[in-house]
Amino acid sequence: MAEPGFTLIDDGQAVEVAYGDGVERAGHAQRAGRPVALDLDERAAYLGVPASARAAALASLEAPDFTLPGLDGRPHTLSAHRGTKVLLVAYASW
Repeated sequence: MAEPGFTLIDDGQAVEVAYGDGVERAGHAQRAGRPVALDLDERAAYLGVPASARAAALASLEAPDFTLPGLDGRPHTLSAHRGTKVLLVAYASW
């Protein structure tokens, strides 16, 4: 019987690998300064961006671009509001 797979999520791409290979790759990423969210029960790992990339983003004080739907369903993109003040409220119930 084949060993169950392991899902690695890196830069928005999901890759299915052998379980042992997935755990090994997650360990290499963590040693390279990348944060890793590892869930062995779900056989999945999310690899975050390197610390140097996070530091550069913070130094520029520029938020990453994203698009969210408004209450009326129309999409709103952050970059469309460049040069104006924007208040973004995020809430999580957990």
